[in-house]
Amino acid sequence: MSAAEETIKAPPSRVPKAALLIRFIGWISSVRFGVTLLCILVVLSMVGMLIIQQNVSGFDSYYASLTPAEKMIYGALGLFDIYHSWYFNLMLLVLSLNIVLASIDRFPSAWSYIVKPKLTATRKWLEAKKLNETRQFGSESPQAVAQEIAEAFKSKGLKPTITEANDATFVFGESGKWNRLGAYVVHVALIILFMGHWVALQTGFDADVRMIPGQKTEQIQLIEYNLDKKERYNVQLPFSITCTDIQQQLIDEAGPIDVQNTLDWRTEVRIADPAYGTYTANVSLNKPLNYRGYRFFQAQSIPIGNARTITLNLTPENGGPVETIKIQRGGFTTLADGTKVEYADFQPDFTIGPNGQPDTRSSDYKNPAAILNVTPPNGESMRVFAFAREIGGNAPIAAPKLGYKWRLGEYEKSPYAHVLSIKYDPYNASFIAWYIGGFGLVGSLCFVFFLSHRRVWARIETREDGSTEFFRSQKLLTKRNHKNGSSNYSRYRSTGIGW
Repeated sequence: MSAAEETIKAPPSRVPKAALLIRFIGWISSVRFGVTLLCILVVLSMVGMLIIQQNVSGFDSYYASLTPAEKMIYGALGLFDIYHSWYFNLMLLVLSLNIVLASIDRFPSAWSYIVKPKLTATRKWLEAKKLNETRQFGSESPQAVAQEIAEAFKSKGLKPTITEANDATFVFGESGKWNRLGAYVVHVALIILFMGHWVALQTGFDADVRMIPGQKTEQIQLIEYNLDKKERYNVQLPFSITCTDIQQQLIDEAGPIDVQNTLDWRTEVRIADPAYGTYTANVSLNKPLNYRGYRFFQAQSIPIGNARTITLNLTPENGGPVETIKIQRGGFTTLADGTKVEYADFQPDFTIGPNGQPDTRSSDYKNPAAILNVTPPNGESMRVFAFAREIGGNAPIAAPKLGYKWRLGEYEKSPYAHVLSIKYDPYNASFIAWYIGGFGLVGSLCFVFFLSHRRVWARIETREDGSTEFFRSQKLLTKRNHKNGSSNYSRYRSTGIGW
């Protein structure tokens, strides 16, 4: 008789969702995962240093030197702007999450070293350490031996704690216990560094503005990079900026106004803010201006020769003493007879352009000339040219005007304009990231590597013969005095060592 057998298959076991979540959290908070992410970020940062980024000077020529295949691959992978790429920022966020989870997971055990140090230990536990030592004393009491050991610990920079438990006396000494929290200080510094960088990228932007003395603007130009193209958009400011002065400190005042001959650039600006009033400040090479989340830097100059101040020598046409006046760029002065002299323009290499207007042949000071607007009392304004060198041939342009022969004397060299770079960072995230996070990281690493946590245990017991024996986990910190060449120890025994 045949029997039908039915095989009942058990349903496949399923891992509970809670267990999967715990595994995922354990994986994402693991040290191995964090180190892997950190190594990948280091590699990507090195790629960003080897491949010129699109917001760096010289990118245009570098991009033109690449082959079409390199341009396509690098562009598709975002390697020309790797620090702003989505995957770089994503890894920063995931690494920050890893640091937070790892810190939460491991902090309680580290904190226990601070609040609940291990004050006692069994003999077996001490013998399992690499460094340990056993000594036997004579008739000294355990309390006396404990006090002597505690003093020895103090002399070595250890803070002793004496505890009696389980028919034994324990002396626990430690130093540098706060080193246990050093790793978490490193974690905090890294998070500040990463998150500050990310917040600055998400909330800020880069822009620039051209500053010409006397010019007022309420807009700056936002810069966006698209490979070898630099696109600019006007952005409205919540305040107005007026350039009142620009100055270039030269190494050799007789030399050119190029970068190699410059000590510093200075731009004086006046900010008119409807909410906070008027504010005057200077922007120098090593002294940027911070105002309402906008950080102004010296970026470059437009090196067309100009003059910050001019000194004019006025010789009366009918004879008399020479009158010397000094005028700042964009300013004016009044002569003794009431004539108003206004500094209108300056040409470093004067010539007359095709349209019949004053122009310059070059940016160098080869034929400097000041262009003035002179208004006599109760008269009409007249344009006057003052040259630094003698103009021969009775040229009408250099002829006496309004009763004076005009001559350009000294002048302080300065460029035509300065260009200020603007970093908008409303939360000062970049400052927090690099100064607090960066210096905090360096300081915390020094704290971790140069300050160690040292712990020593001494277990003191009374033997059956009445002698005292102590066992500790480090080599002896003090030496007992010897009298007449004999040891005060009744017996001595040393075993393997350990912490």
